[in-house]
Amino acid sequence: MGATLEQISGYLDKQGLIYEIQPEKARIITQVEAEHVEDFLIVIQLDEEGEFFKLFVPEVLTGVQNHPHKAAILQTMLVISWETKMLQWEYDASDGEIRAIIEFPLEDAIMTERQFDRCFSGLVEMVDSWAMPRLREVMETGVDPGDVALGERLLLTIEQEAPGLLVLLEKAMQARKHRGQFPPLRDSWLD
Repeated sequence: MGATLEQISGYLDKQGLIYEIQPEKARIITQVEAEHVEDFLIVIQLDEEGEFFKLFVPEVLTGVQNHPHKAAILQTMLVISWETKMLQWEYDASDGEIRAIIEFPLEDAIMTERQFDRCFSGLVEMVDSWAMPRLREVMETGVDPGDVALGERLLLTIEQEAPGLLVLLEKAMQARKHRGQFPPLRDSWLD
């Protein structure tokens, strides 16, 4: 059972997309307009005779293999995977290709149009609107802007859960800054 290229092409027809079917490779290639991704190609691959579904953007990010912020870029990709549903990242260390991918087994289930549309639109939206601007900033600065948002959420949670704690922390940080050092260690602390 699973899915067929004909079935998927029917779903793409309903979206009004132009595509190329490559039956020898069990895949369909299409392209969408995007704001943050140039040449936004999407590959729809059916493996295991249609029982395993893959939807991916090949070479979505280039120039990472020898990039000075490579570790921060790869870490941010993992964080984005953690923060999202379905979206994963793949990195081919042999040539530096990075893919954004959604994949899952269908086994004996039929891929519904609703499932396909959710995967397709989700991949486009998550990659173009959210992930690529963030990853490009990491490439430029070496800092994940998502970390800043996480810190702000953490501060808000602290304020909500422990009112007044942030004021105490701020006073303690100012006192430490004024002293220019940590409080001296006592020998009894080392025991």
